[in-house]
Amino acid sequence: MVSPLLRRTAVNYLVEQGKCSKRCACRLVNISRSVMEYTLKRPHEEKELVERIKELAHQHRRYGYRRITRLLEQEGKGVNHKRVYRLWQLEGLSLRKSRLKRKKVARIKGEMKRAEYPNHVWTYDFMDDVTEKGNQIRILNVIDEFSRECLAIRVGRSITSDDVTEVLDYLSLKRGVAEYIRSDNGPEFIAKAVKEWLEKHGASSIFIRPGSPWENSYIESFNGKLRDECLNQEIFNSVAQAGIVLENWREEYNNYRPHSALGGLSPLAYMRRYQENLKLEALIT
Repeated sequence: MVSPLLRRTAVNYLVEQGKCSKRCACRLVNISRSVMEYTLKRPHEEKELVERIKELAHQHRRYGYRRITRLLEQEGKGVNHKRVYRLWQLEGLSLRKSRLKRKKVARIKGEMKRAEYPNHVWTYDFMDDVTEKGNQIRILNVIDEFSRECLAIRVGRSITSDDVTEVLDYLSLKRGVAEYIRSDNGPEFIAKAVKEWLEKHGASSIFIRPGSPWENSYIESFNGKLRDECLNQEIFNSVAQAGIVLENWREEYNNYRPHSALGGLSPLAYMRRYQENLKLEALIT
């Protein structure tokens, strides 16, 4: 899609070169004369807003105008998505659209255990990446399905079942143990050490069926965001550097990144509102 700014530039060029009249030029580049003659009513105020939009778009290359609008609202700026969209289009900041993929229809037998409160259901899964020199990077992600909070990202050349139990030990000390932990049937998750840890701490396992990633949709969605917004944007010199970058991204994801499924709130902002509502209900009752 050609932005209105480029269309105006084309009209001005044709008129200045004496190729045709303004009326004819507008017709050639498919822009109405009213749009061509429109001038901003508050150019100085919007210049500052445009600069901030461009800064955020450069900082978060995979964010669209709606998520940028949420970030501006977090900063206390009185904007709505229509205004941001107009400025977004004028600056030509639209994301390149990816090819649509045919989606599989999820068929889930039985009732899927859904998280109803924090620490009800955790889910974890692995991802792979490589360093600049081609060395393997193994990544373990753990999230809380209720708040979508990323509880931990463990990075290493390889991750064993002992590493998994070490992460679970850390999280249990930090925030308690989940009632259920969802995962696939990978060897790290069905190992004897992990089973013993779960039995010892009273947590139940939920294993998805082989070849059914939609049964673990929360972690699959998270992995897609991590891949798109971080892994695909970075080149890692070492595994240690990857660990630092991913931990910084985790902090941003939890504290700052708007989440559409949470009403535009970040996971931690959503948890704060949830806890405030609990306190309010306790006072009422």
